[in-house]
Amino acid sequence: MGGRLVCLLKESAALTLFGAVESKGHASVGEDAGETAGCGPAGVLIQDDLSAMIDRAEVVIDFSTPAGALEHLRIAAQHRRAMVIGTTGLSPSELAELRAVAKSIPCVFSPNMSVGVNLIFKIIAEMAKTLGEDYDIEVIEAHHRLKKDAPSGTALKMAEILARAVSRDLEQVGVYARKGLIGERKRGEIGIQAIRAGDIVGDHTVLFGGMGERIELTHRVQSRDTFARGALRAARWVVKQPPGLYDMIDVLGLR
Repeated sequence: MGGRLVCLLKESAALTLFGAVESKGHASVGEDAGETAGCGPAGVLIQDDLSAMIDRAEVVIDFSTPAGALEHLRIAAQHRRAMVIGTTGLSPSELAELRAVAKSIPCVFSPNMSVGVNLIFKIIAEMAKTLGEDYDIEVIEAHHRLKKDAPSGTALKMAEILARAVSRDLEQVGVYARKGLIGERKRGEIGIQAIRAGDIVGDHTVLFGGMGERIELTHRVQSRDTFARGALRAARWVVKQPPGLYDMIDVLGLR
């Protein structure tokens, strides 16, 4: 994701790349960010300390790790800089800290920066309310073999939206695996299933299964540029906002 952001920023007329950050000890530290990303010289050397460059920028975009995202958020808050966070896999305690710190600066946090996925977030809530209790709900996601967290942040977000739409507690009704003689599907369950294989960028399907019919709403990503473009759109938007925690629904005006 960092590489794709660098390449798209090189082409952008609205945004300028001022810095690139990698973890301490990473082999790319000290190299040109564009060369490392495979799109030619960018004139920006990769560093391992965000605080050394943040004063030159207006907004920080983070696709790293939960620990890295929180560290970068703390630095952004100290320097009063806006931030866009697309990192997933945060624990409940890490999410609580993110929400607390992000209140002091304009910050967009979303598990998925795709415009299409965020439109689906809005649609599935209405579908769940309309279809009601007679339709079973399943969320199926597929990603590449290197993805570390499961289910994906997007799948969890979908499940949370669906549960809220039908007045259920996901902690009580979420089912993340099925094996063996499990009996009939319990009424009210919301299934969240994960597939990991090859180089799948990201597929998400919400399935509503009724008696005699089923409805499937699927979003497939062919390129990480989809997420990168969404993050850049969020970056342009968030620098104009007052302090607070936002998501892509806010960025797209779908609230």
